[in-house]
Amino acid sequence: MRSVRSRRHWLVTGAAVICLVVASAAAATWPARQQAEQVARTITGGEPNRAPEIMRRYGCGGCHTIPGIPGADGVTGPPLSGLIHRVYVGGVATNSPEHLVQWIVEPKTLAPRSAMPATGISQAEARDVAAYLYAR
Repeated sequence: MRSVRSRRHWLVTGAAVICLVVASAAAATWPARQQAEQVARTITGGEPNRAPEIMRRYGCGGCHTIPGIPGADGVTGPPLSGLIHRVYVGGVATNSPEHLVQWIVEPKTLAPRSAMPATGISQAEARDVAAYLYAR
């Protein structure tokens, strides 16, 4: 009986330690995420907090894996993590907020043969999406 209690005690203690480590790691990254979002707002003029709903509405996750968007696990297009560190947008235009927004709104203007569709997303919505992607 004592060994069952002892085992349970160690399992509960171990689970508590794991939760504490995860919470500490999350707390440590919080300021970095806030700073990244502020930089993204500044360079794009968009609001990253509006982007998840926009990307779900336009079905972006059907083709792309997008960090922080549940169910956005598409593999047709490239994963959209670390976009701010890439040299090119769509493989054809230098990575800048203007090119990224243009790519999101009208990809065929940058690459006529691209599989990326024009979804009907507005410029303002594309700025929100660009801000989100640059912050991730």
